[in-house]
Amino acid sequence: MDYQIVLDKVISIASEYGIKVIGAIAIWIIGSWAIKKLMKAANALMDKSHYDESLKKFLLNLAGIVLKVLLVLSILGNLGIQTTSFAAVLASAGLAIGLAMQGSLSNFAGGVMLMIFKPFKIGDFIETQGKKGTVKEIEIFTTKIVGPGNHLIIIPNGNLSNGSITNFTSEGTRQVRHVICVSYDADIKKTKEVLLNVLTSQKNILQDPAPSIDVVELADSSVNFAVRGWVKSEDFWQVHCTTLENVKTRFRCSRD
Repeated sequence: MDYQIVLDKVISIASEYGIKVIGAIAIWIIGSWAIKKLMKAANALMDKSHYDESLKKFLLNLAGIVLKVLLVLSILGNLGIQTTSFAAVLASAGLAIGLAMQGSLSNFAGGVMLMIFKPFKIGDFIETQGKKGTVKEIEIFTTKIVGPGNHLIIIPNGNLSNGSITNFTSEGTRQVRHVICVSYDADIKKTKEVLLNVLTSQKNILQDPAPSIDVVELADSSVNFAVRGWVKSEDFWQVHCTTLENVKTRFRCSRD
């Protein structure tokens, strides 16, 4: 066996691929460092923008995986390995998985959109998909709300993100509104005074904006008054019910 021939072959291979291997190692070291810096910057940006914690972790993990895959493909290309077929296999697999999980992916994407744009938060009272309730939990695939009867409603995020959402508590205040019908024989001025007193006598009624009493309709058998008062969102139902009760009491007493 001619060891000189073997040695020459080894030297030839080393000289041909040695620089590529060294380059691949350098790319890995520099790329890993750059990815680490990018992830740190992205994390700081998300913290500054007050991203939801679960969304932040998901996006950072996803970005980390994508960047590392791109780094590996870059290294393989530097070594002279054809990555075209490898990328085609990944694309085909991704397409097949996507077609098989269309519904789940739609809900997943919907959950991400809800976390990014935040049309509501936990504790908000909302109406969506024909349902009303208080938001209990926002998950990646579904959102859970608790209805007025304390029943749990689970709504797929895909439907939620593509449908209309009414958030009753996002602004911090709500308007209590009632239409009160009185006889044509009733004194309008006196009626307005009584109704205004019903509102202003409640400590939870806000003075700014000021409560208002207005005639809104002259119906066939009654004069209809709009009773409007502003409250903090958490006081809405208490004031809503108390106003109706006090209207009934005051008008009964006035007739007596």
